[in-house]
Amino acid sequence: MVLDAPGSPLRAAELPDPVPGRGDLLLAVRACGVCRTDLHVVDGELTRPKLPLVPGHQIVGEVVGAGTDVAGSVGPGERVGVPWLGWTCGRCRFCTSGAENLCDEARFTGYDRDGGFAELVAADARFCFPLPGDAPAEETAPLLCAGLIGYRALRLAGDPEMLGLYGFGAAAHIVCQVAVHQGRRVVALTRPGDDAAQALARGVGAFHAGAVGEEPEPLDAAIVFAPAGELVPAALRAVRKGGVVVCAGIHMSDIPSFPYELLWGERSVRSVANLTRRDGLEFLALAPRIPVRTTVTTFALAEANEALDRLRSGRIVGAAVLVT
Repeated sequence: MVLDAPGSPLRAAELPDPVPGRGDLLLAVRACGVCRTDLHVVDGELTRPKLPLVPGHQIVGEVVGAGTDVAGSVGPGERVGVPWLGWTCGRCRFCTSGAENLCDEARFTGYDRDGGFAELVAADARFCFPLPGDAPAEETAPLLCAGLIGYRALRLAGDPEMLGLYGFGAAAHIVCQVAVHQGRRVVALTRPGDDAAQALARGVGAFHAGAVGEEPEPLDAAIVFAPAGELVPAALRAVRKGGVVVCAGIHMSDIPSFPYELLWGERSVRSVANLTRRDGLEFLALAPRIPVRTTVTTFALAEANEALDRLRSGRIVGAAVLVT
């Protein structure tokens, strides 16, 4: 499925098979998650995609080939996962200090590089994570972005006893399970009347689920998953002194001005800039031990536009996944 211009529907296309370059693996795509970041790309809110572009960055694939200079022991038939961060220079101050997600030359899957809304994809072997062979591909795909970004956001939130999650979709329903496993109490905050999301939150262990503004007590930290800037002041109001608000999206509407008193008391606001390989390896090792379960709605590859529309309108609770 190909994006020709922002704001246009994806079109089905027969493309030449991708040729793996130096350091690349060639993968047969088994499933690819549909992420809100894909919506930001398709809708033009992320403004510099490679065009034409094959979107998709939560890829579960099977190795069917390789380019030159592929290090490691991944061989044909093995399953790997491909995340949003698809390539870094490996030389800059960020790459050499464990902050490769901040690399100024980074390239992203389904944005700078063709992604997984396809039958085949070429991906940098350094950013292909080994996956266990027994979990269904469609249930594993959301772990590659929703899970990883949620996990990194949770790490940046510190060590909260009471954690608020603003917006309860693909990422939040995964990180809620991780937080509960760690012994935290989770408060899920949604739009008023979003009974389905609130029910999902309670089903995966949330201590409380309700509308934004209905926090039962002050929070130690909050993660804002919804791309709505007005939620940042709301979260600051809800966290106690010394608390942190983590903005977990790659795109967010403008944050409105707010009085300094909301920030005073050593509260802080910080953002998540995708993930590092350390995040990927840690989380993908942890997820089966919890075990994390994903709530997914599956679509055939040709139904990518329908999946995007349903995600855009909020009619999907959990995650959307394309299967080949």
